[in-house]
Amino acid sequence: MRPYSLRRRLLLWLFVATAIIGVVALADTWREALRTAQGVSDRVLAGSALAIAERVSVDINGGLEVDIPYSSLEMLASTAQDRVFYRVDAPMGTYLTGYENLPVVAIPPGAIIAFADGIYGDTRIRSATLTRSLSTGSQSIAFTVTVAESTRAREALARTILLRSALRLLVLGLAVVSIVWIAVTLALRPLDRLVEDIARRSPDDLRVLQKQTVQEVDVLAEAVNSFMQRLETALAALKHFTGNASHQLRTPLAVLRTQLALIARSTNPAAATDAAAKAEAALVRAERVLAQLLVLARVDAASGADILQTLDAVPIARTITAEIVPLAILRDIDLGYDGADSAMVRAEPVLLGELLRNLLENAVAYAGIGAVVTMRVRLTDQTVTLCVEDNGPGLSPQTVALAGSLTRGITQAQHALPTTGYGLGLAITAEIAALFGARIDLKPGPGGTGLAATISLQRAG
Repeated sequence: MRPYSLRRRLLLWLFVATAIIGVVALADTWREALRTAQGVSDRVLAGSALAIAERVSVDINGGLEVDIPYSSLEMLASTAQDRVFYRVDAPMGTYLTGYENLPVVAIPPGAIIAFADGIYGDTRIRSATLTRSLSTGSQSIAFTVTVAESTRAREALARTILLRSALRLLVLGLAVVSIVWIAVTLALRPLDRLVEDIARRSPDDLRVLQKQTVQEVDVLAEAVNSFMQRLETALAALKHFTGNASHQLRTPLAVLRTQLALIARSTNPAAATDAAAKAEAALVRAERVLAQLLVLARVDAASGADILQTLDAVPIARTITAEIVPLAILRDIDLGYDGADSAMVRAEPVLLGELLRNLLENAVAYAGIGAVVTMRVRLTDQTVTLCVEDNGPGLSPQTVALAGSLTRGITQAQHALPTTGYGLGLAITAEIAALFGARIDLKPGPGGTGLAATISLQRAG
């Protein structure tokens, strides 16, 4: 889809709206001009008819005679080159003088003058018929005077009014378009400055854009700032993932490379077998690290989306505990579940399972042979507490404090923890807990022995 100019589109809509309003206004102006011209014409006709009526008199025989004042007819024809017609009728509709075929306008009862449009010959006319009466002393003689003129003067006046109105509307429209063009140009300057600010920036410059003085542009700037913040978070997650992958995979891959080199140079079958076993262990370790890194990548991707749902944490805790039982048996560890039958929380099921798996695997791996590891789920009015306890040797206070500070981007704690797997597992656990709006709490187990890793989630439902 081709981009369009906001300025041109605004002007186009303004032009169309102005044109429609202008057409409606001109139509109304035309009707008003015709009414005005007709009013002027009617007044002139009435004056002319009255002037003629004033010159009607009674002759010596008792009849009517008319001395036509031609000045009254010239008054009609002076406004334009119109044709003028007249007739005077005696009582009973008897024609007296003038244009005999000129139609007489019917006068309504109670009125003394009436107007009408018509056609005389091939000429459109406007007629006025006036009724008057003369007294002879013994009787009153009624007569009518009809005066008509062609409509060219009236139409010329209406056209003049219309043309002048159209000219005014045209000038007004051009002035409005010019003002809007200038106003839109000035109004878009903050947007132009915003575009220039973004265009001048380097790809890694994600600083917050300055607020604008225009509310609409300020909303756009806030949207861009929000997007850049999300982009910065995504880039930080990518750097975090890359750093973790580089750090965590370096050791097992180095071990694997070393053992393969030893196998290649070894002439002793027993030494070669031992090196192969160590290489296989390093490979398994690398696979586990890679799986955990993929989970960490999933956490980073989920942090920008609303993936939390209301679920029961107990079935997940029991399932993960059951999956770890074979590993616990190999290490002669008593692994069990203790807690509520149902605990509703807001979480993501796969990530919640990975969180519990990391805690249980770490406990089984480092609690020691013959230890007891328990997965506990406790309920309060507001929270659901997930806790993995063991009675093993635990961690030193310094290591516990360092592990407790494990957050995104801080790898010092991972380096200081007992093994690579432990540090990455806690890093993933901390990431998932943060995604759920919680945090991991490490402290000595019951009786001050072992380790208790606790996570408190907001209770749902």
